[in-house]
Amino acid sequence: MENNYPVIAKEMLQFANEGKYLHDEKLKTKSRSYLADAFRRFQKNKSSVVAACIIAFLILFAILAPIISPYKIEQKNDVYKNFPPYVPGIAEKGWGILDGSAKRPGQNDLSYQSYLAAAKETGLDTIIEIENVTSITEIYRGQERTVNSYDLIVNAYYEKGMIFRVFSYEQFQDLMDWQDETGIQVIYPYVEEEDVYVTVDDKNKYPNPRNANIWYECIDVKGNANKDADGNFILTPAYSTNTAKEGMPYTSKRIEGDPGNYIYSFAKSGSVEARICYYNYYQYLYDTEPTYVMGTDAYGRDLMCGIGMGARFSLVFAIIVSAINLTIGAFYGAVQGYYGGIIDLTLDRISDILSGVPFIVVTTLFQLHLAQKVGTVGSFLFAFVLTGWIGMAALTRKQFYRFKNSEYVMAARTLGASDGRLMFRHIFPNSLGTMITSCVLVIPGVISSETSLTYLNIINLSNFTGTSIGELMALGQKTMTSSPHAMFFPALFVSLLLISFNLFGNGLRDAFNPSTRGEE
Repeated sequence: MENNYPVIAKEMLQFANEGKYLHDEKLKTKSRSYLADAFRRFQKNKSSVVAACIIAFLILFAILAPIISPYKIEQKNDVYKNFPPYVPGIAEKGWGILDGSAKRPGQNDLSYQSYLAAAKETGLDTIIEIENVTSITEIYRGQERTVNSYDLIVNAYYEKGMIFRVFSYEQFQDLMDWQDETGIQVIYPYVEEEDVYVTVDDKNKYPNPRNANIWYECIDVKGNANKDADGNFILTPAYSTNTAKEGMPYTSKRIEGDPGNYIYSFAKSGSVEARICYYNYYQYLYDTEPTYVMGTDAYGRDLMCGIGMGARFSLVFAIIVSAINLTIGAFYGAVQGYYGGIIDLTLDRISDILSGVPFIVVTTLFQLHLAQKVGTVGSFLFAFVLTGWIGMAALTRKQFYRFKNSEYVMAARTLGASDGRLMFRHIFPNSLGTMITSCVLVIPGVISSETSLTYLNIINLSNFTGTSIGELMALGQKTMTSSPHAMFFPALFVSLLLISFNLFGNGLRDAFNPSTRGEE
């Protein structure tokens, strides 16, 4: 048989490393740990990175908002309720944001007149912008007259204007001292009905309650001011000079143009009634101008502080629940998945029984009975933990069934590794990625449930945290048309938090997947 293979000369056959000692070469690249490799993969998921940044910002907001706010959650204001966002320094810039603006369409001449009068008396111009003026000519009692309708944008914090308030003699003296110290006029000359409604003979016709913003002579009980021939307002001062009714001698700062005989308080039984500018009085009460970055809620509380306090509780509570459920579920599911058989069957039936219990029923019953012994938060936590670990246990069980018969586990068992070492040293780390993802995704679920229950007022956390995001949303929902900010900011916070946690959890799932380790 003919040999068709090529012939190689002997001289071409030489040892490649003849006479040399071969050694392992040092690796040219640094080895990466499991966590470093997971972090590197996580960085490639841009949406998860953005979600992580948003979560960090929201957590930082929850920590700093109650600290930065000049108010405490317990402070309630009975005048500035559901007021829009307002920061005085920014409002003065005229940028159209944080200026406390509110729309007031269809205002009549009386309202427009009162705004002008308040601006003239206090210097606080309520009207930010006149959007539209509609004039209608009509016949009234046989005479032709023009009726105007004004669409205005006003500063809601100036709009309150003047109010009547009763003080003790000590409080009135403190207020006078504060005026002299700061130079801010709070107390204004007192007005009486007979000085204002000069054409009204029957005192029963005086409006009740009195309008403290009317400080000028009116031609009728409705509050129409005197006008000149051109129809312009004549705001004739109608301040009282009746010293016989003066409540307390006034020794403080007087308004410009005061001839020296205006009285600033009215005698009451053991006290005095004064007419005050509420915006300036607010500065006396809180030592600051109204500063509400997110506005106020239905109780007159700072909404930014309320969201921060509610978010603190929600985040801490969700992390605690997630950690407890991870611990219980990991051990429970590990035993199920590793041993299998009758142990798995028995434990699985227990899980099935508990999973059939409605969560909202458990929560309600615990609040009615268990809360009396362990408190509202304790019973709330127990309701979440009672069945919350079941999903984590089922997930861990699946992972153990997946990996317990792997070659590396069988090799470790052959070398004499104990059950505990096999479970938590060899199998558990390979399940860690999926479990961490599930644990992170538990957090938004807990926050969502907690917010829903407080929104429905099934759970009331006000005594423990001062407020909650769910409560703020419930209060804001009642005034969505007139004060949309009261609903918008709490809802925005919760929405960002839940969406970001879901995206963040997806990124962790991919990053901790051991099958992708080392991939580029």
